[in-house]
Amino acid sequence: MTATTTLKDQLRRLVEIQAIDVHIYAMKLTLRERPAEIEALRQECEAKKSTLKKLEDKLKGIQVQQKDLDNDLKTKEAGIAKMEASLALLKTNKEYQARLIEIESLNADKSQIEEKILMGFDEVEAARQAVEAERAVVAQYDKDFQAKKKQGEDEMAIMQDQLKVKESQRGRLTPDVRPDILGRYDRIVQNKEGVAIVAIKDQACGGCYMHVTEQKLNTLKICDQMVYCDQCARILYLADEL
Repeated sequence: MTATTTLKDQLRRLVEIQAIDVHIYAMKLTLRERPAEIEALRQECEAKKSTLKKLEDKLKGIQVQQKDLDNDLKTKEAGIAKMEASLALLKTNKEYQARLIEIESLNADKSQIEEKILMGFDEVEAARQAVEAERAVVAQYDKDFQAKKKQGEDEMAIMQDQLKVKESQRGRLTPDVRPDILGRYDRIVQNKEGVAIVAIKDQACGGCYMHVTEQKLNTLKICDQMVYCDQCARILYLADEL
């Protein structure tokens, strides 16, 4: 296929290429952004898992404290039982009274431990409920993330196939455009979000809406040279003239 001869033919072909490039640019943008969107969802899910881990660690910490208190209580009870058993072996009243004071002190310590254990029951239950509630939240977040991840990956796979089709269509048109014109067009596409050639609308650039002078309009009508917008540098054309 050889490059077309007239400038009008070149512009017509560019307009056809542009119609394809709009889709190509949009698809490439989505393919670049979608992985970041999926990653953001993953991080959000991981943050929920981190919150759950902290709650689980808190529950374990309270349970360890409860176990330590239970051990302390058993130690105090054993000490009290041993001292009470030794009362009958004491020979003087002074020794007996001193031992009773020791037993009373251990009983006071025991009462404090028992009070802490009772309070700990409430803490354990509250922490357990918080863990269960957060587990339900994490499970839902993970389920939603996996579904959205799969949906996103499926959409990207389809889009990759669609992109190949569009690029193939583009490849069949580009040989008809002079290399210098196509090169300029491609540079504008990269710099102007996929739109390099625009029609004049109400004497204004169809890309940036800057007013187009009468001189440029006349040049466009003659169609003997490429005309560019002074503001956005896009290629201009008159739809009625093509």
